[in-house]
Amino acid sequence: MPRSKRAKVVHLTKTQKKGKELTLRLYANIRECIPQYPYIYVFSVENMRNNHLKDVRSQLANDSRVFFGKTRVMAKALGDSPSTEPYPGTCLLAAHISGPCGLIFSQRDPQSMLDYVSTFHPISYARAGTVASYSFTLPSGMLYTRGGEIPITEDVTLAHSLEPTLRKLGVPTRLEKGRVMLDEEFQVCKEGEVLGSGQTTLLKMFGVAMAEFGVEVRAWWIKETGTIEVVEGAEQMNQKGNSGERIRDVEMDREDGDLGVSDEEG
Repeated sequence: MPRSKRAKVVHLTKTQKKGKELTLRLYANIRECIPQYPYIYVFSVENMRNNHLKDVRSQLANDSRVFFGKTRVMAKALGDSPSTEPYPGTCLLAAHISGPCGLIFSQRDPQSMLDYVSTFHPISYARAGTVASYSFTLPSGMLYTRGGEIPITEDVTLAHSLEPTLRKLGVPTRLEKGRVMLDEEFQVCKEGEVLGSGQTTLLKMFGVAMAEFGVEVRAWWIKETGTIEVVEGAEQMNQKGNSGERIRDVEMDREDGDLGVSDEEG
């Protein structure tokens, strides 16, 4: 019996690519914003986290607009040269767009913006490749959920179901009457050490957060004068604490395209 033509396999995971559409939207939105704001800031990020970047965007929403997309597209929108720049001096700012960075179009003056970014440093769990900010050692004896970070009277014992996971991660634990025991101290990491995936898993298991998210302004453009100001040494920020860590995709805002779509340097 011939196969019915109505029987078709539908792949539920198949999605339509929108790379070019999102790129054009990002370019158009940046061009549209240039005449609307007196300042454009190029900022870099340390220990990139999508949720923290979205917090920055929401906190600046009243007087600013944040873009974090493909660097080549953002630089192209500001102009490659004086002949292609949409406004005088924007091409000078494009030269500072490289690596994990973005643009902030804002009504805030430079001092207000610098004051804001200097106070925004939320802490997250470290990923592989992050440099340990301090040493962490599990004490001997019965293990607790915070691994000695807080007093025992304020902590609870570690669940026995986690003991096999700890042994797989190299921690010489054992079970004794349903309690996870450690016969001797176990150093998880040393200060200044580049963390591996096993170490970051252990740190997260014991609630130890070491990755400090940071935003630092590299340079800004002043519409009134058509000039830029460069922050000395700011572009070295990404070499501190981001070694070996790949920037994850930043989710695109489907309405206005403020947040880009690339996990590459563009």
